[in-house]
Amino acid sequence: MNVLLAYPKFSDTFWSFKHALKFVRKRASLPPLGLLTVGAMLPESWAKRLVDVNVRKLRQSDLDWADVVFISGMIAQQDSAHELIARCRAAGKTVVAGGPLFTLGHEQFPEVNHFVLNEAEVTLPGFLRDFERGAARRMYASPELPDIRQTPPPLWELADMRHYATMSVQFSRGCPFDCEFCNITAMFGHRPRLKTTAQMIAELDGLRQAGWRGAVFFVDDNFIGNKRVLKEELLPALIRWQQGGRGTPLFTEASINLADDAELMRLMVEAGFN
Repeated sequence: MNVLLAYPKFSDTFWSFKHALKFVRKRASLPPLGLLTVGAMLPESWAKRLVDVNVRKLRQSDLDWADVVFISGMIAQQDSAHELIARCRAAGKTVVAGGPLFTLGHEQFPEVNHFVLNEAEVTLPGFLRDFERGAARRMYASPELPDIRQTPPPLWELADMRHYATMSVQFSRGCPFDCEFCNITAMFGHRPRLKTTAQMIAELDGLRQAGWRGAVFFVDDNFIGNKRVLKEELLPALIRWQQGGRGTPLFTEASINLADDAELMRLMVEAGFN
């Protein structure tokens, strides 16, 4: 089975960084972490190819090669998602869609063959079982919030790192707050679910083994959702990791109450967050 992992182009919005990227001679800000993680959840025997159209065009040779296309994205990518799906369907390919764009708006994409919604750790296994026996349903969804300590590391080898300004990892999902402008808690809940410190160090080591030496973005929507674990476990481990001569610049997203915690800010700076 040849699986094409397709990532739509960002519209010319904040998320595209279209004009800023020219200054650093890169084609995209970040790789599609979700698709690279889903790739690691697919059967090892399946051949996988990533096409991030923020980095390069989808070629006819990609479609000729593929048996099935997995597509994911965010709302800011919806125009490109429609274009990619139309092209894949015109080529006679089965399209499987998941991620925030489709979880929150799947009814806008009637041409998709199968939706694997919510978090893939829960919904993807059932789809794969049905798909391999030729009996896949159109919709797979679940309100269950998985333990991400079981989530595999991303398949970095699928991404052409030369074209990205930064790489990314994920430590947590969920946020304790309920801001009216944000849909994160609707998707991931209010209780932050965490990977282990060992997982995070292994993922960072994996990036270095893949040849990456630049900055790393912790994509958590609120990195400080569980301050205790940060202070007692992850940040001390990152400080030790950085002291091995790595000097990797780190950055993330956090709620403004970070400014109330001097100790947490000090530890984050020592760990390499700038």
